[in-house]
Amino acid sequence: MAEVDDGPPEASIDFVPAICFVPRGVTKERPDKIVLTKDELARVIEDTKDLLEDDDDNEDEENDDQETMEVDNSENQNPDDEFNFNNYDNEPNARVTNIGNVVEADEQIPDEDEDSEAEDEVIKPTDNLVLVGHVQDDAASMEVWVFNQLEEALYTHHDFLLPSFPLCIEWLNHDAGSDKPGNMCAIGCMDPIITIWDLDIQDSIEPTFKLGSKGSRKQNKPQYGHKDAVLDLSWNRHFEHILASGSVDQTLILWDMDEGQPHTTITAFGEKVQSLEFHPDEAQSILTGCADGYVRLFDCRDAENVDSTCIKWQVSGEVEKVLWHPTQTDYFIIGTNDGSLHYADRRAPNRLLWSVKAHGEEISGICFNNEMPNLLTSTSTEGTLKIWNFSTSEAKYVYEHNFNMGRLQCMRQCPEDPYTLAFGGEKPPRCSVFNIKNFEAVRTVFGIADTE
Repeated sequence: MAEVDDGPPEASIDFVPAICFVPRGVTKERPDKIVLTKDELARVIEDTKDLLEDDDDNEDEENDDQETMEVDNSENQNPDDEFNFNNYDNEPNARVTNIGNVVEADEQIPDEDEDSEAEDEVIKPTDNLVLVGHVQDDAASMEVWVFNQLEEALYTHHDFLLPSFPLCIEWLNHDAGSDKPGNMCAIGCMDPIITIWDLDIQDSIEPTFKLGSKGSRKQNKPQYGHKDAVLDLSWNRHFEHILASGSVDQTLILWDMDEGQPHTTITAFGEKVQSLEFHPDEAQSILTGCADGYVRLFDCRDAENVDSTCIKWQVSGEVEKVLWHPTQTDYFIIGTNDGSLHYADRRAPNRLLWSVKAHGEEISGICFNNEMPNLLTSTSTEGTLKIWNFSTSEAKYVYEHNFNMGRLQCMRQCPEDPYTLAFGGEKPPRCSVFNIKNFEAVRTVFGIADTE
């Protein structure tokens, strides 16, 4: 009896580790579509080959002393490293190397449904983009979704391949080298190189520019920037050419995007830097959360003494998230890997205003609400969203919801509506946008009128 072919096997790894909203009205109605000429395609292929050869050379150098050793990864794997990310760079098939899907204009097949899909191609002034980092087995991509709150519409507009697994995404409207605002996003990955993409270009197969270099002995190129995975990014809305990045390599780098170089490197950490955010009002102040259990507040104006002059708060466990309150800007929230939330005041070093055991697993997302200052939402890798009514002295549980998306990996807030949240998870639909005003408990506790 012949076996039935059920198609390709399901992906063993399939999840959304990073997500980000793009404000309404900043994206072109019809993003430019790039079609490469033969010469441009040949250049991209050659550049990709050089990059892969450099990576292979670097790996060969790192493995020279281990050529005769056999390592049992299963015995040494960190039990908390569910997806074996620590060994990602050692996996032979971990890089995206196939760019053969790029075709020239005269080779493209006309789409019979082009007219019917034309409306979906147009980005309306009332649309948000939702940037969705997607990992599926060894492939990594960023999907650009369109979300229209008025029409209750959410659909994929386009996507593009990424060179490495995405870990964080940050939108910014600074276009380096231009005197006009841009529509860009920075992506931090398992690879130490930060890539910057132009969201007004639809079919780009390479970033607009990169921050950092692994270096190459073959081409006599020096290494600069991070040396390991980039875990979080924060754009400075007051000095728009400055982007901050935190890494597994235990450093925080302030990048000058106009120069494409590190402006300041901060090394005051005992472990990987997992979360960071510039202060909403003070361009020089940046808050960081580290796996060593410390939250640090830096004043970046004193670059020479920034390590020694920082203010600290210590919590139990690893700091997964830090976030400033958007309207009461002396206060901030801390989320840890044991599921705890801690509230603190920048004017009271190493003192916590309150702490609550919010979840059973690590905190994966936190959002304040600038229209309802005492409303807080949190997500955890256990898969739940929880809503809190808080003050400077306590946090009261309001409601929780399970979206049945498996482990919730990330949560971000719509810029125009703080009640609308986007989530990334491990089970279909893996990306979801939801308005928490739909919960009766939220409307009741916070006195929100029923809009239905």
